Amino acid sequence: MRAGLLQLNVSDDPEANLPLTLSLLDEAVGDGAGFVLTPEVTNCLSASRTRQQEVLRPESEDITLAGLREAAAKHGIWLLIGSLALKTDDPDGRFANRSFLIDPAGGIVARYDKIHMFDVTVSEAETYRESAGYRPGEAAVLAETPFARIGLTVCYDIRFPHLYRALAKGGAGILTIPAAFSPVTGAAHWEPLLRARAIECGAYVLAPAQCGQHACTRGKQRSTHGHSMAVSPWGEVLADAGDAPGVTLLDLDPEAIARARSRVPSLSHDRPYGGPA
Repeated sequence: MRAGLLQLNVSDDPEANLPLTLSLLDEAVGDGAGFVLTPEVTNCLSASRTRQQEVLRPESEDITLAGLREAAAKHGIWLLIGSLALKTDDPDGRFANRSFLIDPAGGIVARYDKIHMFDVTVSEAETYRESAGYRPGEAAVLAETPFARIGLTVCYDIRFPHLYRALAKGGAGILTIPAAFSPVTGAAHWEPLLRARAIECGAYVLAPAQCGQHACTRGKQRSTHGHSMAVSPWGEVLADAGDAPGVTLLDLDPEAIARARSRVPSLSHDRPYGGPA
């Protein structure tokens, strides 16, 4: 299976973002990709809750989801929509940060709501409170495909290795980590965290990312790290997309998962323990 990771630089306008995403998807398919992956918040990246209230829609009305499902069916491909920012019926008005796996008929095979919220103070000038606008998910998600079982995660989840171990022990041979990573934490932690998750789990890690400075009509402008990355089950970086929008291709070898896990079968070596005191 050839995978195509789309690296995007979306704005806070979903209608403007969709054609650009579809163009890169077409490019990936033209180069042989049968599994295409997009980054976190593929539809809209915004730091303004007011702007999000204006342009975001519920899942049933989201134009990006509809357009990408149609494209998956047209091309007959598997598609991981890294995530979409979506309105919910939550009483407090918070959004969902939801990942979708789409099959070659355009059907939704799996949904995953990001569990871990990015509530951090990177510096005095860079603070995030994702939980103020998004409600966290509550369940890990595995999905079956003909080429591998997939474990769905999103961005900040990467810092919680127990989630990935649970997915791998549930049979995931591919772990998806779509992201809109901070440039500061990305430069310091992105690659080592991705490689660690791959090594610990003996699984492919596929991490399509947002990149660059993101145009906005309201609120503080966001920048993201880029460097969409694919890592082998042995921890080798197979592809790094750099810091510009585009398509990154790689061929997945299911046997590489079995080889890595047979060489270091740590997923079967858990032992009970007490403490710490």
